[in-house]
Amino acid sequence: MNCFSKAERLLKRSEFLALASNAIKKEYTQHFIVVSGSSEYTHPRVGITVSKKVGNAVCRNRVKRVVREFFRNNKELFVTADYNIIARSGAGQMKHSDLCQELANAIYKIGQQHCS
Repeated sequence: MNCFSKAERLLKRSEFLALASNAIKKEYTQHFIVVSGSSEYTHPRVGITVSKKVGNAVCRNRVKRVVREFFRNNKELFVTADYNIIARSGAGQMKHSDLCQELANAIYKIGQQHCS
């Protein structure tokens, strides 16, 4: 089953702050910032940050839903690390396929940087 369990999430504010202060790689795209850092876990973990600059609650929740779905369907792209995917303004107006393509490119670049 393709799920997004609690073990695969950044849950506490302290985890987000630790990732921000110990970030190994950051990838900037037009609509997202992807921050990655080392993890003591044996699987990738993802946190999603969507501020009010992105849109109203409906818009922000849609972006979070699509990012979670992207993670569930593309876990093989993520190397073992912690990730914070931060949505920037304009992300709420993107088509589903464009959003997924932009995230895939960013995660691929981060994966290449981790390997080198």
